[in-house]
Amino acid sequence: MKTAVEVLEAFGNIRRAQHAGVYAPHKPLLILLALGRVQRNESRMVEFSAVDDPLKQMLAEFGPSNSAKSRHYPFWHLATDGHGSIWNLSGPREILSRSAGATPSLGELREHHIAAGFPADVDEALRSIPGLVQAVATQVLETYFPATLQGDIATAAGLDLERETEVGEAVSPTVGYGNSKRRRRDPDFRDRVLRAYEYRCCVCGFDLRIGHMPAGLEAAHIQWHHVGGPDIEPNGLSLCALHHKLFDLGVFTVEPAEHRIIFSQHAISGGRGMEGELQFHGNPIHAPQHSDLRPAAEFLAWNTKNVFKTPARQVMSVGSKRPGLR
Repeated sequence: MKTAVEVLEAFGNIRRAQHAGVYAPHKPLLILLALGRVQRNESRMVEFSAVDDPLKQMLAEFGPSNSAKSRHYPFWHLATDGHGSIWNLSGPREILSRSAGATPSLGELREHHIAAGFPADVDEALRSIPGLVQAVATQVLETYFPATLQGDIATAAGLDLERETEVGEAVSPTVGYGNSKRRRRDPDFRDRVLRAYEYRCCVCGFDLRIGHMPAGLEAAHIQWHHVGGPDIEPNGLSLCALHHKLFDLGVFTVEPAEHRIIFSQHAISGGRGMEGELQFHGNPIHAPQHSDLRPAAEFLAWNTKNVFKTPARQVMSVGSKRPGLR
């Protein structure tokens, strides 16, 4: 059986597209689907026909246009990565004996019942070492996909990255975990924060719904969860997806006295985009329903010190023209 470090290193050496800027999510998505099967304790080897539909759907949703048409490529070519150290194929000899470049068609993979899966020693390690599936999945997600997509992709692959488990000692040097359970997020945090702010972005007032469901609204931690920020309303802001990203980038913060939105001097653009955002500079946030739910000073201080990109832009007095706005 391989060690956790060996497994993580193997999955860190997946061959990428040769041309800079090419977004090729085929292999990572297939690996994530296979990791989901391991986590659900399903069989090691699986026929292409069984993963064809879910892989097609994931490529259609998270890949470039028409990428689903080439979904058979990763199933075949992943077997040559790392000299076969992360993916095995099984099937008729006349198919498997082909050169690596002679990719079977979709019909051939189905007709000849070509199956694939992780090698036995990798599969055993993934099933035996606590936390290793989550560590590999996180490594793949963070390497190949933006943070805004990672949660949706994990869900689509059937992965539970929040599963409560002791992380083994062999994993911790590589992924930075100790021998303790990861802090679990409160699943009700988002609903409570959005309700507190009446289901609108506290910066721009965005409040789009699809039916009865708020769309594009997120509950942002003021002090980040992974550094000890609690899942309580005074540590949360209801933000649209854009302002959540800008907030976590340190583009703006909220000052504790009057809860005004303060933009950084580093937030500069030659186009109209940042001028549009800077209209909110100096404005108070849309307040939550109750004063007890307002952002707490201690969490805002943490954000200003650790995330916000100082120095701050000057807040002009009422009636004054803001610098940089025309």
